[in-house]
Amino acid sequence: MFYGNRKKIRELRMWKGLTQEELADRSELSKGFISQLENDVTSPSIATLVDVLTCLGTDLKTFFGEEQDNQVVFCEEDYFVKTAEAQGNEIAWIVPNAQKNRMEPIRLTLQSGACTEIDSPHEGEEFGYVLSGRILLHLGDECHKVKKGESFYYPASCNHYLENPGKTPAIILWVSSPPYF
Repeated sequence: MFYGNRKKIRELRMWKGLTQEELADRSELSKGFISQLENDVTSPSIATLVDVLTCLGTDLKTFFGEEQDNQVVFCEEDYFVKTAEAQGNEIAWIVPNAQKNRMEPIRLTLQSGACTEIDSPHEGEEFGYVLSGRILLHLGDECHKVKKGESFYYPASCNHYLENPGKTPAIILWVSSPPYF
């Protein structure tokens, strides 16, 4: 079947101000076929779909292309926030659906004495900027101190994790490319 696209056909038709009968006439199909198409009862051939889309002022590439999210600025209401119950750490995914992008930023709040889980080696690179507090960055057998106003950058080719040795929470902007969080 033509799953998931019936809504697009109906929306395009209505946006163009056409009735099912008018679209059927323009595409040399029956009104019943257009109705079945919009209700996911039938699947069109490629040639038929091209004809219908042409009558609706679009083409296959545009019709099946992913809709681009034009949002550029994100606010607190857009974030997805998760709190790890064991240590109370908070992860905020600050760009919705970033896992489909080339990089994925998060805002991580590490409680005093807490650590992130150990990440195994994986493809890509990671960047972080300490917004407040101080952390220890563990990369394999190495340990690096990073404080407020400092950043870190590394290939994710070894085990790695963050630790907060301080008495107050640490807040880190952390970016993975490609998305990994």
